[in-house]
Parts: sequence; C-alpha cells; structure tokens
Amino acid sequence: MNMKKKICFIINPISGTASKSRLPGLIKKMMPADLFEVEIIKTEYAGHATELTRKALDEGFDFIVAAGGDGTVNEVARTMVHSTAALGIIPLGSGNGLARDLGISMDMKKAIETIIIGNVITIDYCKADNHTFFCTCGVGFDANVSERFSGEKRRGPISYVKSAITEYLNFRPDVYKITLDDGTTVEEKAFLVTCANASQYGNNAYIAPNANIRDGKMDIVMLAPLHPIDVGPITIQLFTRQLGKSNRVSHFRSEKVTIKRTKPGPMHIDGEPIHSGKEIVIQTIPAGLHVLAPQEGTGVQPIQRPIEDFQMFFREFFQRFEFMR
Repeated sequence: MNMKKKICFIINPISGTASKSRLPGLIKKMMPADLFEVEIIKTEYAGHATELTRKALDEGFDFIVAAGGDGTVNEVARTMVHSTAALGIIPLGSGNGLARDLGISMDMKKAIETIIIGNVITIDYCKADNHTFFCTCGVGFDANVSERFSGEKRRGPISYVKSAITEYLNFRPDVYKITLDDGTTVEEKAFLVTCANASQYGNNAYIAPNANIRDGKMDIVMLAPLHPIDVGPITIQLFTRQLGKSNRVSHFRSEKVTIKRTKPGPMHIDGEPIHSGKEIVIQTIPAGLHVLAPQEGTGVQPIQRPIEDFQMFFREFFQRFEFMR
C-alpha cells in the first residue's frame, strides 16, 4: 500500500531577489524518497501558478509548496482555500509577510525541513470585496506607495523607499468612516487604514503587532496624519512591534469592517495595488486554509530581537544603495 504523500513544488524562477538555481537539487536531496512522491514545476508566465495549483488539486496532491515571493505565495494560497491540501512555503521574496508571520525560516534548508516534518495548522483569510488576502489590505498612504512602487523598473528596498519618499511629499490624508461588526462607527482623517489578518506587512514591519491569523478576526489600524517629526518614531515603532503604543494610532478588532472614503482610489491587497471604490467591505473567513508551519508556530511570532530586525532592513537598504551607486 502506497503511503507516500504527494507533494508539488511550484517555483517562480524570477520572483524576489534570491537565487533559485540550486533549489530543485536541494529539494531532491532533502525530501525522503520513502515518504514523499515529489513533483517540481517552474512557472513560466503570469498566472501560471494558479493553473499549476488547480492541476495539483485535481490530481490529489496532499501538499502544494509555493517557492517565491509574496505574489507567488498568494497566488497559490488563493487557489487552495477550502481545499484538503496544505500549503507549504519556501520564502524567496523581499517581504515574505505570510511566511514570517507563521514563523517559517528564511533559510531554504530550514523551510524544507518544516515541510518534511509536516505539521499542519489551519489559518484564516480575508476578502476585501472580491479580493482574497492573507496578511493585510489597506487604503491611504501605503496603498498609494504600492501603486507608485508597482511602476518602478527596479524592485527591492531602495526602490520602495524612493516611492515612499516621493509619495509622502505629495500625499494628502483622506477622511475615512469605518463601521465594525458590532455597529461601532468611527470617522476620522487618517494617514492610512490597514486591515490586518496577520501581524506584519513583511520585512518584519509590524503594522498590527497583536494580530492573530487564527482568531477569526482582523485588526484594524488607523494611523492619524503625520507631521515630519512623527515619521522617525513611527518607523522605529513599526519595526520594533511597538506601534500599538503610539498616540497616533487607533486600533480596533472585528470580523467584518466597512470602510467609506470621499473618493475612489488605490487599495493594496497584500502589497499589490488595485483600484477600488468609495466603499469597501472586508470580511474574515475563519479556518479557510491549511498550512505547513513550524510545530511551535501559532500564527503569532514571539518577539525576537526587534532592534536587530530594524537594523537589518536598513543595513540591506544601504548595502544595495552603495552597490547601485
């Protein structure tokens, strides 16, 4: 009787910045042949990961692993919701928001070890109108930056910081009215409004430090308009999981929220910009996706060296800046 688990690795060879050339060989070397029936496929065009995931589901694969950046992971995960298969992640992007929130290692070998161990947990996902996301969606400054960043020819921290600075110089906060599932209504001018299923955007930037991807609720963060003097402290709080202590932040928790704004505009879905209307409905769908995660993973990472996380991001930024000069 064949008791092997069928596992499909979907590799995006062009996502992120890490080299993926040695990944297929590493998978073949590490995956125990007596436990797994392995298939490795590389994506070849936009949307191919969706097609490959559907095919793997139809063929009864037990595990489907997304190897790439956040876009690849989300494309595979969106296709897998409410299936019996479990998602594995080998994070190879620059942000890696979902992987980081689940405690999955950024090291390829350790990420593969997590897959081999086979510990399956079930997490929530959310929908903003008809768009599925797993970590965050939002309107305001971060959505505008995502839209500007998507037009950049170069990816990575230096391009993102450039987009953020350019956007900040031209940005005008809007008035947002949010309505929670208990009927509570809040109307304020805000720099941004973020709905967080997970605790961070990626890159260890914690927009909602206490968000739990398994509690059936999302955390809603409203950041008040910022003066230039606020930018430095807010940035430090973002990377040190202290943003909830800022007097510029209002925090709510709800299964569902409706956001109304004065005009249509960009919204980001896990960092990807889309155009949305004046009214957006965001809903949590509990326990909708099976995921392979470290055994100690609970969906909320313990606080680990927050100052070092902050320093690491900017060290990488300045190293790339020097390289490109």
